[in-house]
Amino acid sequence: MIWENSTYLWFILLLPAIYFGYWWYRRYQVRKRSDYFDDRLITQLRKNYWKTGDKIRLFSLLTAGLFFIIALAGPKTGTEVREIQRRGVNMMVALDLSRSMNAEDVNPSRLSKAKFELNRLINRLQGDRIGLLVFTEESFIQVPFTTDYSAFRVLMDIANTDQMPTSGTNFSAAMERAIESFQSIERRDNAANVLLFVADGENHGPDFRPAMQQLIEMGVTIFSVGIGTPEGGPIPIYNQNGQLTGYLRDAQGNTVITRLGSETMREIAQASNGEYYEIRSGSDNIEPFFSRLDELERGEFSSQEFADYKNRYQILLLVGIILFLVTLFVPDSKPERDFIRGRFKT
Repeated sequence: MIWENSTYLWFILLLPAIYFGYWWYRRYQVRKRSDYFDDRLITQLRKNYWKTGDKIRLFSLLTAGLFFIIALAGPKTGTEVREIQRRGVNMMVALDLSRSMNAEDVNPSRLSKAKFELNRLINRLQGDRIGLLVFTEESFIQVPFTTDYSAFRVLMDIANTDQMPTSGTNFSAAMERAIESFQSIERRDNAANVLLFVADGENHGPDFRPAMQQLIEMGVTIFSVGIGTPEGGPIPIYNQNGQLTGYLRDAQGNTVITRLGSETMREIAQASNGEYYEIRSGSDNIEPFFSRLDELERGEFSSQEFADYKNRYQILLLVGIILFLVTLFVPDSKPERDFIRGRFKT
């Protein structure tokens, strides 16, 4: 047996207190009456008093309270095993963590806006498997394919540009890591494979097209999200306390300006019949991607069984109500025997 809210069971301790309070009050009444009346007069005044009925009312009231408290705690017993099938798509998110993602031409920053949109995506998922790979010049799996969206959200939130050993951008490395991830999936279904590529479009690595073509041949649909503006912005540098200390400069001492490479991001999406989405301001979003995601073929990932406990408070509540009604309708006095005989005399 389990309880919906076992805290209410502490109220059971009030029942003995009520009983002893009632017992003390009855003794107090007897002492007070004895100060004004003798025993013969009290017996005459209480000629038809039914002592047993008084005990029945007290017992019914306390027992009804016990059943009400237990019902309030929400007892659950018995289990019903149900099978739940998870259906969805396999989606790997490739998130650019190069220093240029700290640029603030998109409010509050490119990386913060990307995380915000990914959080919105997580809220829309139902049964889909999702993973996260992060990349600069190198790439790493931050979250393997999972349906644990809470864990994904936590590990995504802690991802930042400082965790990466390099600061450049290599699209090819990210796509090669994505290939490994999709190859690791045990394919027992026809679920669509999706790569959501989130970056600012600046690629400083080798040609990514061979790796991209391999993904396409594996049946992976690539959707790309370009974050930034054509005008671009400087790359801020922060100290360990999060304070701005300046902006990134090149070898000649000039401030580096990072700009959105929309043509590269658009090419990535179009090559696999995906779509390209652009975020140039804090108000832009990837809402159209949610609609496309719903159109993709979903497969069955796994079947899970869980125990469903049934509420049992109804019976306890009914018994409590019956006992409470007994308390209300049991009389204080019993009818005289002569009256009963006369009433039924023919």
